[in-house]
Amino acid sequence: MKSCGLRYLFILLSLPYLLQANLSPDYYSKTCPDFDQTLVQIVTDKQIVAPTTAAGTLRLFFHDCMVDGCDASILVASTPRKTSERDADINRSLPGDAFDLITRIKTAVELKCPNVVSCSDILVGATHTLVSMVGGPQINVKYGRKDSLVSDMDRVEGKLARPNMTMDHIITIFESAGLTVQEMVALVGSHTIGFSHCKEFASRIFNDNDDAASSPPEGMNPKYAAELRKLCANYTKDEEMSAFNDVFTPGKFDNMTRTFVDLYAANETAFFDAFAKAMVKFSERNVQTEKLGDVRRRCDQYNDYKG
Repeated sequence: MKSCGLRYLFILLSLPYLLQANLSPDYYSKTCPDFDQTLVQIVTDKQIVAPTTAAGTLRLFFHDCMVDGCDASILVASTPRKTSERDADINRSLPGDAFDLITRIKTAVELKCPNVVSCSDILVGATHTLVSMVGGPQINVKYGRKDSLVSDMDRVEGKLARPNMTMDHIITIFESAGLTVQEMVALVGSHTIGFSHCKEFASRIFNDNDDAASSPPEGMNPKYAAELRKLCANYTKDEEMSAFNDVFTPGKFDNMTRTFVDLYAANETAFFDAFAKAMVKFSERNVQTEKLGDVRRRCDQYNDYKG
């Protein structure tokens, strides 16, 4: 009995490593050989038509992976009986172009090789492809994930950083996802592309003083703060009002976001290398494989969906 107990304990402790061992860059080479080519073509077409797709998909990827790993649970639509992650308040502003991209890839892949490629692998593959497409580092992609059998709004809170959180709180969130402070800084550097809704940071740039020339937030350039106030003046009336995260090169993945550590701001090679390594580690944690997950025929609903 003691031997069986020790063996069982060993299996439990080894489970995360056993799950990761199933991931491979050649996972679909025989079962869906056109997968990579199909994904790249659709991603390219979509990014050309809608240049904000890269930033949107990267954000979708993070919001999925921070909650129980990269399992495509963010893609599941709510039903009258169950509210999914997608409808948690922090996820309601996720861009439609990102969801549309995953749907397009999934539809095309299902026509070529039905019931083979998971939605979670599609989201990871599309994100990594888009990062390099807009000037970021080449990221090694491994496949073999399965899609989550659960998507619950209640599992979201506390697992995603919010603008009003302290740095200690944000560090704790990333540490709970198995990431170091340095890896967190590298991943936060993804904000070099895309935009943020004014309502998410309004509390930092507006105060009870109506004077637009009032003291800027601590650490923020006064001119930049003043321009943000002008841009976001009517944010309470228009919830979609946004500002670019990187005012110099908003559509290019680079190291022009100066709010991060001096090393990454001064050395793009160091930033790219750290970001690529952190992305690989992040995308391979808590992987749903084999019987722990499924390959959804549609990314927005489970295979046993009854309506």
